[in-house]
Amino acid sequence: MDRTGIIVVSICVILLGFWFVEQQKYYSHLPQTPLNTNVVASVQAATANSSPVVSAPGTVLTPAFDTNAPEDLIAITNADARYTFTSRSGGLKSVELLKYPETVSPRWKKEIAANAVATLNTHAPVPILAILGDPSFVGDGNFTLTKTTDGVRAEKSFADGLILTKEFHVSSNYLINASVSLKNSSDKPLALPAQDWVVGTATPMGPDDNNFLAYGGVMWFDGAKIQDHVASYFSTNTTILGFFHRTPSTEYQAGAGNVVWAASHNQFFAIIAMSNTNQPAQQIVAQPVALPSLTIDNQIPTAPTVGIQTTLVYPAQTLAANSISERQIVFYAGPKEYRTLAIIGEKFQNRADLVMQFGFFGFFAKALLSAMNWLHDVTNMGYGLAIVVITIILRAVFWPLTAAGTRSMKRMQALAPEVKALKEKYKDDPQKFTQKQMELWKKNKVSPMGGCLPMLIQTPVFIGFFTMIRSAIELRGAHFLWAADLSKPDTLFMIPGLTFIPLISTPDGLPFNLLPLLMVSVMVWQAHLQPPSPGMDPAQQKIMRFMPLMLLVILYNYSSGMALYMTVSTLSSVLQTKLTKTNQVSATADVVVSPLTPLSKKKK
Repeated sequence: MDRTGIIVVSICVILLGFWFVEQQKYYSHLPQTPLNTNVVASVQAATANSSPVVSAPGTVLTPAFDTNAPEDLIAITNADARYTFTSRSGGLKSVELLKYPETVSPRWKKEIAANAVATLNTHAPVPILAILGDPSFVGDGNFTLTKTTDGVRAEKSFADGLILTKEFHVSSNYLINASVSLKNSSDKPLALPAQDWVVGTATPMGPDDNNFLAYGGVMWFDGAKIQDHVASYFSTNTTILGFFHRTPSTEYQAGAGNVVWAASHNQFFAIIAMSNTNQPAQQIVAQPVALPSLTIDNQIPTAPTVGIQTTLVYPAQTLAANSISERQIVFYAGPKEYRTLAIIGEKFQNRADLVMQFGFFGFFAKALLSAMNWLHDVTNMGYGLAIVVITIILRAVFWPLTAAGTRSMKRMQALAPEVKALKEKYKDDPQKFTQKQMELWKKNKVSPMGGCLPMLIQTPVFIGFFTMIRSAIELRGAHFLWAADLSKPDTLFMIPGLTFIPLISTPDGLPFNLLPLLMVSVMVWQAHLQPPSPGMDPAQQKIMRFMPLMLLVILYNYSSGMALYMTVSTLSSVLQTKLTKTNQVSATADVVVSPLTPLSKKKK
């Protein structure tokens, strides 16, 4: 890798580092990073008020219920989840995912909320499919619930002749088919105001979910692309790349009659409201809402006490006398499991799988996730071992390219004296020097990109692995050796008192994460084995020596699955380097280092 290559790689690593630094800021300041206080206050005031809140910019819609009417609850359970419906707003109050624990505690920490399962929309001020808007339309907020064969019916009548009916039908694959009927039972036309249909509220997954600000939020799809805004979008002290402070937003609004689906999500779970393709929603609105404080055994929780409420907006309409207007909507309330979401996206032709957030290199992320699931399903091996096997296979596939790059770098290193002689000879003519240098490399079959090309080709795979590990629900709670959860750091114990180290320390102290330390140790070993790049000055060599330390800071508190991949990948690279050294003599035997005699003559 030449000087330009070193500079480019260094800039890329620095930019990547800035991105990770911003993520770590979210994690380390979550208890002190409230969302917009005006919005939170409006939610609390609305809950205490005796009438619904009228729609206004930056004001969260939430009805106040007639406390004289007791809350009626109906629960329906299938193999996947327990669905609890409420008479308050006539919606789905919560979804308990029976196959997933609420939280996976690290080995060093006391188990939190034992036997609790992951719950969606928990502690939210309004249920899923609550219909909000004008006070005359919402009424006292209470519905009549009736249990049906496979679901629940919620019904409410208004004085002006409007009858609002919601039908919920619980299905498989975490799906709930819902329909909303607006019937004008009077003999006069009825003008209905705009309505806000609640998709759900994204909430932290338990009291120790300190990833919510970075991964929880709102997402929507317009038929062509997705847009995602995480909870930090509403934060009061967010920055862009660590430099520019941005003004927090009290509300997010988007859409122009093209909202195909919208989702309230956190890192591993999502509530997706999928409109009928012929009846997309007019707009999407997302706002922060207050949640009750989560405390376990008098411990201060690390999760924020805020959620992101998302609603679909449907325009005002006029119902003719004795007519009915009906809309269908399908809800998915479950894990971000790619295989399930891909099936749903294909069934409804709405790309629901995009909620996985695989990004630009999604092809590689999907391929790697599919391979990992295949190894787990067919061989019954754990996901940690599957990561090890996939990493070794990838290194084997890239071995010919990596070996060729290493040989090219060794030959370039051997040619360094002649390049130096050319540089001295044509020091007053840089263009001539470049021409002669390229001729020398061409005669000796040396590519200046030989050392960089393997790394550039493997970069999409690395990013795909990164996004896959970040989003894969399969890794949540997956064990490997001492790592209790491959989606979190492999913290063995805490070193109390060391809370002052930037980006690494936590309020509990300095976590001892073994895998990142092993990863950096192997990287340092690899750096000593690899030949230095030709023409690299001492300053550049120092920069390269500090690269492992930069990665240590960046990845220290990231998921242990990523650290496992990097460790195994680097170990495989070390093994390949040692094997490649056996061909070193044949690769450089015909290169005679002499700044005075052209290399081409030495070969004759």
